[in-house]
Amino acid sequence: MPERKRPRPSNTCQVGDRLKLHRHRLRADGRDYNVITLRPGTRARFSTNFFHQTWHVLSDPHGARVLSRLLWGLSFQRRPNTVVIIDRRFIDPNPFDAEQGDPIALVPAHLTHLPARTTGQLSRRVPAPEAACSGTVRWHTWGLDAAMDAWRADRADSDRLLWRSANFGRAAEVARLNGVLSVRAEPSLLRSWAVHVAAMNDHAYEGMAYTELEGPRWELCRSDGEVQTFHDYRRRVSVATVSRREVLSSENVPGEAAELQPLIWNHSATVRDRRFSV
Repeated sequence: MPERKRPRPSNTCQVGDRLKLHRHRLRADGRDYNVITLRPGTRARFSTNFFHQTWHVLSDPHGARVLSRLLWGLSFQRRPNTVVIIDRRFIDPNPFDAEQGDPIALVPAHLTHLPARTTGQLSRRVPAPEAACSGTVRWHTWGLDAAMDAWRADRADSDRLLWRSANFGRAAEVARLNGVLSVRAEPSLLRSWAVHVAAMNDHAYEGMAYTELEGPRWELCRSDGEVQTFHDYRRRVSVATVSRREVLSSENVPGEAAELQPLIWNHSATVRDRRFSV
């Protein structure tokens, strides 16, 4: 049996225009979907969590740059039923209490209707052997760098903290659907999100940066979302994973997440001191 081609090491960290991605043609609930995924071996990693009534997409600065390219390129797609899925191969436990994150679906509202059941089906099928890749695509993101420059210039010349397009569509939603975090918006809003995600680390504070995934002007998302990055994201995931394992192996472990999470958070300090103290 021929061995599958593996991405060159230099391609696994690529975050510029014409990003290499994989296309899968999958059928679910009577519809054909054009599913775009990251290639195996891609360095970017993500997680998700729900905190303060907000869904968070979590990563490091590299992951944020990849996400911004995915959002920007998606806004220009023309094929109906196109969706970008960041599947479980690229999803970590979250860096706080190491609860496993959810796959992420980026949905162009003007092209794709993706019910909850279908979202779950596509997410589960993408990494499966039978969901063979239909080919490699070059993800065009022309215009993103210029939009970032314009946003930075606008921010430098005014006291406004947010750049908004005057032509936002009205469809926006960040919500968990059947075990998948669905990030859905119309093209102008996808592009606005892409700019904010791409530039969010310009003003990181103590290694952390965030940007809100807000809805169109005068209309908030039905479930607010946020992208948050940490420069030491991978180390945080590692520490939280060890902390969770050790807390769960102790006696009298609470069954409720609200009681378990503070124990993991507190024990993470012990794990960090043990692993990284000089």
